[in-house]
Amino acid sequence: MDYEEFYVPTFARTGSPIERGEGVYLFDLDGKKYLDCAAGIAVNALGYGNKSLEETIEKQAKKIIHVSNLYFHKPNIDLAETLIESSFADKIFFCNSGTEANEAAIKFSRKYSSSKKASKTAILSFYDSFHGRTYASMTATGQKSFHEGFHPLPQGFFYAPFNDIEATKNVLESADFSAIILEPIQAEGGVCEANLEFLQFLRKYCDENDTVLIFDEIQCGIGRSGKLWAYENYGVVPDMLTAAKPLGGGIPLGAVLAKEKFVSQTIKAGDHGTTFGGNPIACALGCTVFSIVNNKEFLSEVAQKGEELKQKLAEIQKTHDEIIAIFGRGLLIGAQLNFDPKKVVQKAREKGLLLAKSGKNTLRFIPPLIISKNELDEALNIFVSVLDELKI
Repeated sequence: MDYEEFYVPTFARTGSPIERGEGVYLFDLDGKKYLDCAAGIAVNALGYGNKSLEETIEKQAKKIIHVSNLYFHKPNIDLAETLIESSFADKIFFCNSGTEANEAAIKFSRKYSSSKKASKTAILSFYDSFHGRTYASMTATGQKSFHEGFHPLPQGFFYAPFNDIEATKNVLESADFSAIILEPIQAEGGVCEANLEFLQFLRKYCDENDTVLIFDEIQCGIGRSGKLWAYENYGVVPDMLTAAKPLGGGIPLGAVLAKEKFVSQTIKAGDHGTTFGGNPIACALGCTVFSIVNNKEFLSEVAQKGEELKQKLAEIQKTHDEIIAIFGRGLLIGAQLNFDPKKVVQKAREKGLLLAKSGKNTLRFIPPLIISKNELDEALNIFVSVLDELKI
């Protein structure tokens, strides 16, 4: 049956529908088993069938599933406190997704800056970035392919080359900037990591110009990099941070973490809002996710598994010149190839391995954070067999 007949064609889906998951594996209706190294695009940090998450859903659903944001509820308060205690932030805004978190951060930044200087509205982002699909976040995304056919785009967005200080200086001289938004690791743009000098430059500029520095940690945050927050790897602290993906344990949930200075004096009731954001079940799940991930031993294992994955990919690279370079940290690792990796993704799926493409020619390994070393070896064995077959 062609299931695509039901849908607006926004995804290129094929194969038997996924029926269930267990650990780091998925199973389709035909009974085929897949080792998932895409993790629902970095959402399923704790894998599938996690008992703690299942129990949290059941317990909270028996109490209340939804309540208006006109009222407080305990899971929301508990998760807000958890996020503040585990980060630089003083204030939290909950929403439903990563793109909504970035929209909110952009709005908050412009509101703050407009209270200081009416013309200070420009937003700087970087080429090859990805910040979401709604209009402001899509415009902040530094890839023209995402903009095609959707003009006119919102005004006031500028772009600079990632990790290029001199080029960024030139762009910053062209307008008055209210915010700079970037991913510490460009997950969708080729798994490119920001270098320390570049981040320090941006932090200094923002301090000197009262510009808001936003880190988009939607994919690289919440343990993915081997630290709870990716910014902890560099010692450069943003003014706002956006989070989503694993935050709700598989239920839609996003958040903006902000320093009080940039929101408390300028944002008032009615300036922004959400009907579903910070839902009781999603926030209860968020608390459970943090109780597991925000653990030194857990995070140390993620970092260690990531380093071993990079080392083993480097060994494979010695005998497979299709691999040009290896990027990333923690369990967000990219293998850059000398050809479009679509065929690798397709062939790997046929062999029971799910991978994700990143940028033009990079494969992303973003498995659940609970993946074992043996399971990573299984994934790499399939990956090598795919490369070998494609050589023939």
